[in-house]
Amino acid sequence: MLHQGGKGVKIILYLSVALIAVAFFILVIYLIKTLKTVQGTLQSLTKTIEGMEKQIQDIGTETAQLLHKTNAVADDVQKKVESLNVLFEAVKQVGSTVQTFNDALAKKWTANEQKFIQAIQWGNAFFEIWGKWKEKKKRKAKEGVEDGKK
Repeated sequence: MLHQGGKGVKIILYLSVALIAVAFFILVIYLIKTLKTVQGTLQSLTKTIEGMEKQIQDIGTETAQLLHKTNAVADDVQKKVESLNVLFEAVKQVGSTVQTFNDALAKKWTANEQKFIQAIQWGNAFFEIWGKWKEKKKRKAKEGVEDGKK
């Protein structure tokens, strides 16, 4: 009996080892599948990162170009502002000249105001006399025509 009991234990032992080996084999298969899935995911992630690196490089290049263009525009605006400053200075000088002319004219007007007023009065008197003379001439011409009709 001991002998047969030893055989039964051996069979159970062999079956247990075989069961452990099958379980380990199944575990290894699932582990391999999991590792392959992880490997695929890592490859996909690597491709995505490489694509992002290229996009970042492109963005960096575009940013540098944009910065150069912005600097060129800023330089152009600065030059135009400087040329406008020259224009504003010229306008300011013209304004000063006009103001000086107005001041001189005002001084002359004040100094000769009486003469100007007198000249205007003489002009008004001349036009008044001339108007009366024309009126008198018309009347005489009209009287002559009426006398001729009678």
